[in-house]
Amino acid sequence: MNTKRIDGSLFEKMIRAGLNSLCHCEKEINALNVFPVADGDTGTNMRLTLENGIRCAQPTKELNDYLKALSSGMLLGARGNSGVILSQLFKGIYLELSRCSAASPVELRNAFIRGYKAAYESVINPVEGTILTVAREGIEQATKQQKRPLDVESLLTAYLSSMEISLAATPDVLPILAEMGVVDSGAKGYIAIIQGMLDQLTGGAEKAAGPYAPAAVQHTVPAVPAPDLSKFTENSDFIEGYCMEFILQLMKKPGYIRSFRSDDLVELLGKHGDSLVVVQDGMRVKVHVHTKKPAPIIQFVQQYGEFLTFKLENMQLQHNEYVEQRSEEKAKKPAPEPKVHQPISVVAVVNGEGNKRIFRELGCKCILDGGATMNTSSEEFLSAIKELDADAIVILPNGPNMMLAAQQAVELSGLQNVRILPAKSPAQGYYALAMDVQDSTDIDQRINQMRLGIESVDTLLVTKAARDYAGKDINCRENEFIAIADDELVYTAEDAVEAVVGGLKKLEGFDDKETCIFFRGAKADATLEDSIRERLEEEYPLLELTFEWGGQEIYDWIIGVS
Repeated sequence: MNTKRIDGSLFEKMIRAGLNSLCHCEKEINALNVFPVADGDTGTNMRLTLENGIRCAQPTKELNDYLKALSSGMLLGARGNSGVILSQLFKGIYLELSRCSAASPVELRNAFIRGYKAAYESVINPVEGTILTVAREGIEQATKQQKRPLDVESLLTAYLSSMEISLAATPDVLPILAEMGVVDSGAKGYIAIIQGMLDQLTGGAEKAAGPYAPAAVQHTVPAVPAPDLSKFTENSDFIEGYCMEFILQLMKKPGYIRSFRSDDLVELLGKHGDSLVVVQDGMRVKVHVHTKKPAPIIQFVQQYGEFLTFKLENMQLQHNEYVEQRSEEKAKKPAPEPKVHQPISVVAVVNGEGNKRIFRELGCKCILDGGATMNTSSEEFLSAIKELDADAIVILPNGPNMMLAAQQAVELSGLQNVRILPAKSPAQGYYALAMDVQDSTDIDQRINQMRLGIESVDTLLVTKAARDYAGKDINCRENEFIAIADDELVYTAEDAVEAVVGGLKKLEGFDDKETCIFFRGAKADATLEDSIRERLEEEYPLLELTFEWGGQEIYDWIIGVS
């Protein structure tokens, strides 16, 4: 088969085959983890990101329309660093083909180039030897081999061949990969997707065993019952207002204002409603707002463009219907707390019921469930942001793999009052909240105090090794206890207490530290607290020790030292 053009229908089949290919090697990709910790989730994050894109993209013959929906869905559903980078690769592909109802091999090649450039731009400090390098070098070498590819199959074949060579060289570029004897997991996942896309064209997809077709990405739309209009009459109260959603096409024709600024729209929406979401993508703007007065909003936005889609629902009608249907259930439950405006509201990613309780007690207004085994998506961050009513919103990712998804959510929100603090562990998030001066009216001072709290903390993670590990300076065997600091394995022991104490001693300047808080994991032995306390109090009598039940997965102990 010599494919000269790809339209939306064919690309949909190709990307579904790409998902299928990714799923077949998901476990293998997850196993390509530089640390012997059972949290290797690159394959899972990439799968969930791509699944969300496919779920959001309805079949269409127009390639640009399909790619737009696919890219948007991936951006919102992106999980972890690998998912965010994957979503940015496809965002670049869409941007390059945004005017193409179908793409030639040359146009597709240019889209892959635009894809890696968009991915590089999305990462503050790009690291070579990763998916970024492989995507870039792959298309650069393919372009040198074929100035003008004759068909899509030959382009993808050259692209894959070049990426495989680049993938094999990633350990030469990134020393930690060489130490572990593995290649970059994100790059391997991306190659699997492209391989599946090629297989769809050559017939290889049909030969793959066990096709993957989760219900999550099937285009089945459940029947939605019609609202009961009798639940809102001439005598009804109107308190809830309207749920208003629309996509606005900005116009360049005479009669329209061409200097659109999303900040101006956010300011207007804030005067007339709440639960705001404003996402601008080029010349289109997606808006969600709850308001009692839709007319001023409609009048304002129509100065700039016209509606592509528009939905206005009477939330009072929905509310009345819900109250009647659920009155018995509601009587058994406490009333939800009303939304109260706050100077600062904090969004934190937390794993473990004990840790969630601690963060709530410290004043965290919104807790997102996530952690080492399940990264929080951009969409979850975005939903949390829009539910809060505050002068400033602070996000504590509490994990390095949550940082990019949080950044992407802030960009999509269009809000200027959201700040991400660089908390890379729950311990750092804890100290950030502990340092917050909540009775202060100076928002900048409060946020700065939280930042100082994060910077004052060293984190030690202790767990069991999921497999044997042979590093440059340290080795361990499967099921030994290991201590990790700053993404490096620093100590191993067969005994958990020894791993904790020995690991702490490896922290720079530990002898001068004053406080140490321990968050005990779901599988950790609670009786070990006394043994740890005895060891440390004997050697460090001035060190203040605090033990909390965190209930987190993966890590038996998360320890913050300040």
